[in-house]
Amino acid sequence: MKTFVVTTVICICFLLFSKTSLAQTIKGSVADSAGKAVPYANAKLLSGNNLIVAFAATDNKGNYAIAVPADADKNKLRVEVSCVGFKKQSKAVTDFTATYNFRLSSAVNQLQTVTIKNKAPRLKVKGDTLNYNVSDFTSPQDRVIGDVIKKLPGVDVDANGKIKYNGKDISNLYIGGDNLLDDKYNIATSTIPNGVVDKVQIMENHQPIKMLKDKVVSDDVALNLTFKKDAQLQLVGQANAGIGVPKKYDGTIDAMMFKDKYKAINYVRGNNTGVDLQNDLIAHNNAATLSRLDNNKPDNLLSLGAAGNPNLPTSRYLFNQSGLLNLNNLVNLQKEVQLKTNISYLHDNQRQNYSKLTDIYQPGDTIHYTEIQSNKRQPDWVHAQFNLNINKSNYYLNNVLQSDFQHNAAYSDLSTNGNLLSQTLKNRKLDFSNEFNLMRIGKSNNILEAYSYINRISNPENRVLQPGINQDIFNQNQPYAQLLQTVNIPTWFTNNYLSFKHAGNVITQSYRAGFTLQSQNLTSDLSTIQLNGNNLPATSSSVNDLNWFKSKFFAEAGFDVPGDKLKLTVRLPLNVQQIHYSDSNYKLDESLTRLYFDPLATVRYQTATEQYISLLYNYKNLIGDINEAYHGDILTNYRTLNANNVLLSERKTQFATLGYNYRKAIKMFFWNINLSYTDIAASNISSTQVSNSFTRRIVLPYANHVDTWSLSGGISKYVYALHTTFSGGASRQITRLNQYQNGIMLPYNTITNTANVGTETKLSDQINISYKLYATQTSSKSTAVASGSSSFTQLQHQAAINYNPTSNLFLKLSGDDYFTSQTLQANLNYAFADFSARYRFTKSKVDLELNALNLLNTKTYSSANLQANLFTRSTYALPGRIVTAKVSFNF
Repeated sequence: MKTFVVTTVICICFLLFSKTSLAQTIKGSVADSAGKAVPYANAKLLSGNNLIVAFAATDNKGNYAIAVPADADKNKLRVEVSCVGFKKQSKAVTDFTATYNFRLSSAVNQLQTVTIKNKAPRLKVKGDTLNYNVSDFTSPQDRVIGDVIKKLPGVDVDANGKIKYNGKDISNLYIGGDNLLDDKYNIATSTIPNGVVDKVQIMENHQPIKMLKDKVVSDDVALNLTFKKDAQLQLVGQANAGIGVPKKYDGTIDAMMFKDKYKAINYVRGNNTGVDLQNDLIAHNNAATLSRLDNNKPDNLLSLGAAGNPNLPTSRYLFNQSGLLNLNNLVNLQKEVQLKTNISYLHDNQRQNYSKLTDIYQPGDTIHYTEIQSNKRQPDWVHAQFNLNINKSNYYLNNVLQSDFQHNAAYSDLSTNGNLLSQTLKNRKLDFSNEFNLMRIGKSNNILEAYSYINRISNPENRVLQPGINQDIFNQNQPYAQLLQTVNIPTWFTNNYLSFKHAGNVITQSYRAGFTLQSQNLTSDLSTIQLNGNNLPATSSSVNDLNWFKSKFFAEAGFDVPGDKLKLTVRLPLNVQQIHYSDSNYKLDESLTRLYFDPLATVRYQTATEQYISLLYNYKNLIGDINEAYHGDILTNYRTLNANNVLLSERKTQFATLGYNYRKAIKMFFWNINLSYTDIAASNISSTQVSNSFTRRIVLPYANHVDTWSLSGGISKYVYALHTTFSGGASRQITRLNQYQNGIMLPYNTITNTANVGTETKLSDQINISYKLYATQTSSKSTAVASGSSSFTQLQHQAAINYNPTSNLFLKLSGDDYFTSQTLQANLNYAFADFSARYRFTKSKVDLELNALNLLNTKTYSSANLQANLFTRSTYALPGRIVTAKVSFNF
């Protein structure tokens, strides 16, 4: 304070007695994002109405000094610094004795807006945002925005609706800049009419939290939809109803709003035509979310042991009676303050009929068994989520309250190796959680964060098998009526931490400390119901009552370099884990304590304006969960009995990936290549005793090692002369692992090669065609199996032609072909064809539509699968030909 007073007195005296025209000098320095001095930069002193008051240039050391005229208005002055190749910056002058230092960001990545102005599609690029005009990629037959996104150069959409841009999964899909749906974006892509969308924007390096922008590195890629002005002013919706043969129905009512203050996608749907409404509820980034929460939720332990779904579109194989009510609403209460609700109810009744051949290759022998199943599933799912979000540059709050209730009932009639039995499986899952995150700016622009997450899960499962099977194992070779398995793992979990971030000129430092707690109780019972109705234990170890408690205390240091050319993230977490589990039934009482260090580093280097190299390395220690701790028997499916008799497994995982991404937006050319390696060293191995009627699994204390190499790449190019988007991709994965079966260690080497090519061509304003080819070749070999290697190759062709003879008549013919070549089985080949016709009454906004699916009336489909020494061939019953007529009204 004394220094300040003296300085003030001297300045006043200078003002009173100086005979010169200069009163004060503003000084500072200019450097780039790496801290290197920037010489010859222009430093201007501007008035409140943007007039130049004075100016200077930086010297060789990047320093400048601007003399302030004595008669200058001292109110609202600011210093503005500019230099060729850098972004312009300015700071308000609040203290004439202070120094004003600048760190300039490179303008290399701030691309000038590029517009291709001709009849061909055009892209606009500005900084990290790529803009696709929807009208340039829309065809007359397109109905929803998902139809257009599939055709965008550089964008790929898989069978489940997951979107990738230049090989990278998108983190979110925004509706007019708002996060209405989180990662359940199938709701948007399958509902929003393409005609109301103006642009599809791809946002690279997307940081959704404003407070962390340009401070914490993000390599996320997000997608945003912008809307036409008229769509933002009115209700957008559609109602349709259809009937068909044999005994088919399909109906939808959609209502959507895309205003700045209110956004909504609400609908009710129902059908029995093979459209799987569960796809609307897929959370595409669920695995990443659980990893971020550090929450290892218990999965269902029991199943019917049924085959999975075939590699076909659901409309080819699904027997369903589905209904879905889906309500998604977001209100901007005020600027940067949002309230969001997502509520859904799904009811379905699905049927599946299939037969399966299974071969397990052993040294000198092959275990073979057959299954025929007729299954029925009845899911009832309720989801409710409430989200309050405040996202300001100096304050962030996000609270998500979520509840899920799932009641599942499944029934199966089964024949295995000629033995008949039936199964009934039911579970009632309740999952409740609340996630709270608060950030605010503290002193010296430091960021303070408080985080808390709590989760409660209960999922009682019950399965009944009748008549009693495997009497020699479960009932001393005596017949019995039923085999009953129950299991439940009620779980409490919480994750809490405090965090501190300091954003420097070059590096943002982050420090956090916290704890997680997990409390579980696994109870199970495997019992037989005798012919006289008595209930008896099925085995000598048929009961579990396992108490589990796990605590983790962690501290982490993080460093981010959010530069323009170089982006670097380093995470250095240290954690102490303590686990205690006990079960008095087996005199089990174990405790362990571990100290783990799990470093993570990511690097992204911009080699050119639209090219970059990325590198990631992660070392992670994992320890087994409650599913590896129970000692009593659990019959997970009708032919597999599991138990454990060793300490928890410990796994050390190393993961590294190297990637290169290239983009030339003005030429619509994209390609990427990625190499990754995963190494897992485990402290034990699963041992299975396999026969043609039963499998028993235990865990043995033998070291186990699994490593995987993967090389993948993709390319996409729009060729203007041909009005065609060409796309392609290829991958090769090599996995080496060990299996312990029937007392023999079996080392296996599995190689999977994939390739795909595709074209989207606009022949004229009336005709466009598309074609895609997918190829997969899988081989597996073990030096311990005399039969050598086994392999199979699959080819899938998809083609479609769209013809619009008039402006309101739309015709489409499409087809699929599936071919499988097998070394040990006969080859497989299946073909499908579809036709649709739609007529639009323009004035009344009414569409009439005729759809014919599976014109060739293919009623069975077989597919093969190979994993190490396990080969399966499944044959599914298909619905056959379906013809529907539908009327739609747009409003």
